[in-house]
Amino acid sequence: MYRKILVALENGPADARLLPHICQLARQVGAELLLLHVADGWAARNFEQLKLAESDEMRNDANYLEKLAGQLRAEGLRVETLLALGNPPNEILKVASLSGCDLIALASHGHKLIGDLLHGSTIERVRHNTDIPLLVVSAIPAK
Repeated sequence: MYRKILVALENGPADARLLPHICQLARQVGAELLLLHVADGWAARNFEQLKLAESDEMRNDANYLEKLAGQLRAEGLRVETLLALGNPPNEILKVASLSGCDLIALASHGHKLIGDLLHGSTIERVRHNTDIPLLVVSAIPAK
């Protein structure tokens, strides 16, 4: 059913809620994982056009992805990593399409209207601009 799953990671606590679901699914269907983090700080968003040096944030994000990938590979999963730079929804959509992913997995923070207006909603932007199925896992622990 799924051959390649894009896993949009934040380098934060939400990842610990998302990864177990995705890893179990990948094992069950034999899918490869593409761990994606989109660095979206000022340096990342202006990296190419201003020919900037890699920031500490970008180095930390790349190390985080490789550490996770190593752990998952040790568990027998097939894993690729990619650190993208820029606007998270745009990069998720672009990478999913160019990489031939057939599922996009994201964590939801459960923002309500005001939170979405203040923080934006990556999930909303992604779901309205793709025909690739989404798997959304709540980052908020069940009570």
